[in-house]
Amino acid sequence: MDKSTLYVTDLDGTLLRGDATLSPYTVAAINKLTEKGLAFTYATARSVESARPITEKLRLPLPVITRNGAVLADNATGKHLEKALFTEEEIAILKGLLPELPRCGFVSCFLGEDMFKAYVPGTLVAGMEKYVEFYRNDPMMKPVTSLEDMFFGRPGYVTMIDDREKAALIYEKARQYPFWECNFQKDTYWDEYWVEICPRNCTKAKAVLKMKEQYGFGKVVVFGDSVNDMPMFRIADEAYAVGNALEDLKNIATAVIGRNEEDAVARFLETRPIQEREA
Repeated sequence: MDKSTLYVTDLDGTLLRGDATLSPYTVAAINKLTEKGLAFTYATARSVESARPITEKLRLPLPVITRNGAVLADNATGKHLEKALFTEEEIAILKGLLPELPRCGFVSCFLGEDMFKAYVPGTLVAGMEKYVEFYRNDPMMKPVTSLEDMFFGRPGYVTMIDDREKAALIYEKARQYPFWECNFQKDTYWDEYWVEICPRNCTKAKAVLKMKEQYGFGKVVVFGDSVNDMPMFRIADEAYAVGNALEDLKNIATAVIGRNEEDAVARFLETRPIQEREA
């Protein structure tokens, strides 16, 4: 593998097309490049369980960064390689802080190698109803009866979905606490906004830096389109926004490349040299 540069891309809105799929061109190009030694992976707010049905054709030798840095996983098998978890103290605070959680969110909880998404059916807001319907055939969606039951096993991630005004209020409340990381952004495909809470020091940026250090890469090049990519852009040696990215992200990018619908990341990677791979 070429250790000179680690390339990391966001998925939704960046590597994926507008219909949340990978084009055959992107799959073929990236697989050819990784076979030659390109060090490439992705960083996403998705769980690996959600990402793999889309990315399973990619042959990625490096771990993938999921849940905004809270979980490192093997894209080929879905195995969780590293995962961050909330402490008992943090769980108690979350339960008291978020009485609205049963109506508009779910908690990602680990039982062994499985990650379940616990939610309370019956009085869900429209955005959460839409999410549950979309994943109605997912065996990892776990209906429970109360806020208390949402935090079972080993909780590691809280997701809340609502309209912008209500989600913003939740975010402002949650971000006051130093115990965890909070993300707030509009959904790439729907009109709703998401608030995501994960354990402290779990961000895409910190996961990328950790991977850079562990594998001994010389520099980092990243790609993205949205708010939660900003920290990753700030720590990278080079950061490229796709043409459909938010203007705020374009303003801090090294440059703006083509749009996600144009296979922009794959086409950019094809222009980069690959040094002779090391044993």
